[in-house]
Amino acid sequence: MRAVPRLWNETIDAHRRAVRDATIDTTAALVAKHGLRGVTMSQIAEDTGIGRATLYKYFPDVESILLAWHEREIAGHLEQLATLARQTGAPGKRLAAVLEAFAGIQRHQHDSDLSALLHRGGHVGHAEQHLRGLLRGLLSEAAAAGEIRKDVPPDELATYCLHALTGAGRLASKDAVQRLVKVTLAGLRPSR
Repeated sequence: MRAVPRLWNETIDAHRRAVRDATIDTTAALVAKHGLRGVTMSQIAEDTGIGRATLYKYFPDVESILLAWHEREIAGHLEQLATLARQTGAPGKRLAAVLEAFAGIQRHQHDSDLSALLHRGGHVGHAEQHLRGLLRGLLSEAAAAGEIRKDVPPDELATYCLHALTGAGRLASKDAVQRLVKVTLAGLRPSR
């Protein structure tokens, strides 16, 4: 858990970001240790090293802290996938790298209570649209290069990939995830 710095950072905004980040990190660690229902605002304030009144200036409840954490996690995942998509090289290889990373992210899902809480926010729908657009672009490039099938529109192929690889969240091993990615990629190959 990350404690709030005692000295103010260079600016008030930087200090507020530090308090917010420390609160989010502390809450995530507490939920991982005690479960969703085993964490209180008092515990978060104490472990973060701030007063409860200060904590309530940032977040009204534990749920809002967890939603902020989830938004931050999703943004990091999207940036990771976008970075892979922007790399140099053949579109098919970049597509495979993005799909493999996405499947790996899916494998590290949360417990069902936490997942139900976190996936009801609008930020998830926005992230899915962003990811679908990223995949659609890569699929279009790969189709133009003759690396994947052209008989199915890229948007439909993006839906196929997302639905197929979301199943990686239920797989027990990294090897199983890699097999699922290979099967998904095989479904994208051009018919001979």
